[in-house]
Amino acid sequence: MTVTETSPVSTRRLTTAKAMVEGITQEMERDADVFVMGEDVGAYGGIFSSTTGLLDRFGPTRVMDTPISETAFIGTAIGAAVEGMRPIVELMFVDFFGVCMDQIYNHMAKIHFESGGNVRVPMVLTTAVGGGYSDGAQHSQCLWGTFAHLPGMKVVVPSNPADAKGLMISAIRDDNPVVYLFHKGVMGLPWMAKNPRSIAPVPEEAYETPIGKANIVRPGRDVTIVTLSLSVHHALDVADDLAAEGIDCEVVDLRSLVPLDTATVLDSVGRTGRLVVVDEDYQSFGVSGEIIATIAEHDPGLLRARARRVCVPDVPIPYARSLEYTVLPTADRIRQAVREAVQA
Repeated sequence: MTVTETSPVSTRRLTTAKAMVEGITQEMERDADVFVMGEDVGAYGGIFSSTTGLLDRFGPTRVMDTPISETAFIGTAIGAAVEGMRPIVELMFVDFFGVCMDQIYNHMAKIHFESGGNVRVPMVLTTAVGGGYSDGAQHSQCLWGTFAHLPGMKVVVPSNPADAKGLMISAIRDDNPVVYLFHKGVMGLPWMAKNPRSIAPVPEEAYETPIGKANIVRPGRDVTIVTLSLSVHHALDVADDLAAEGIDCEVVDLRSLVPLDTATVLDSVGRTGRLVVVDEDYQSFGVSGEIIATIAEHDPGLLRARARRVCVPDVPIPYARSLEYTVLPTADRIRQAVREAVQA
C-alpha cells in the first residue's frame, strides 16, 4: 500500500493559511464571477489569515467586508450563486451557524433539489473550527458532523497546506454548495500553538484535490486510524511513537465527509482488522458512529477487535485549559485507544 497522491510534487513550502489564499487567488484570477465576502475578510485578511492580501489584489468590489449579520450576507451569497456567480462566503466561527442555519440548510442546500435540478448554487461556505486555545464553549466546536448529516451540501475538511489549496479550488469549481471547514490548529499562524506540519510543500500551479477521496497518509499493518483535520497530525505523532513499540498504524485522512470515501476505509480495515476513529466533533450521532456503522453494515467480520472511538464527549467545550484538553482527542487518548485495539 502506498500513500495516496494529493497534488503535484513540489518543494515550495507554505502555511495552510497561505495555501488557502493562493487557491482563492488563482480562481479569482481565472474566473471573474468568483468573489469573497464575510466579516473581516478585507483589510484584516480574515482573523485566521484565510483571506490575507485579497483586498489589495482584487479591490472592494470582489472582496467585501460585511456587517455582523450572518443571515444577511450568507443569503446574499446564495442569491449571487443562483444568478450564476461563484461566491466564497466566510462564517467567522462555525459556532455561529445557529444564527444563519435557515439560509444554509433551507436555502443553500435545498434550492437545487426544490427546483428539480434546474437551479444550481455554486458557492463555498468557509468557516473556522476547533478547540485547544481556551476559546470557550461558543468558539471551539467543530460541528462538521452536523453539516454532513444534512443533505444537499458537500463537506470538506483539509488537514494540510497542499489539500487546503487543492480542496479550495475543487470547491470553487464545483456546481454544488460546498462547506469548507478549516481548523485553526492547522493554519500555521505564528500566534497560535505551532503545528510542525502546518507548513509543507504546495505546488505553484492550480490543481484540484478530489472531493470525496480520502488519503492514506501513513500506511500500516496493525490498526487503522480514521480521522480528519488536526487529529490527523495527532494520529501521525502517535503512529511514530508506537512504531518504536512494534505497533504499525495506518492513518486515513478522510478529507471529505460528503461524499464519504467508504471504499478506502473498508479496504484499510480489511487489511488491518482493527479500527480507531478519532474525531474532534461530539461523539454521539456523528462521524465516528458513521464510520463504525459503515464497517458493520458492509462486513462486521472485517474487525478482529471491537472498534474504538476517541471523540469529544457530549459536553460543551470547557474554557479552562486543563478541562479542555481532557475532552479533546489528544495524542494520549489516541495512544491508549490504539494500544487497547491492538492488545484485544
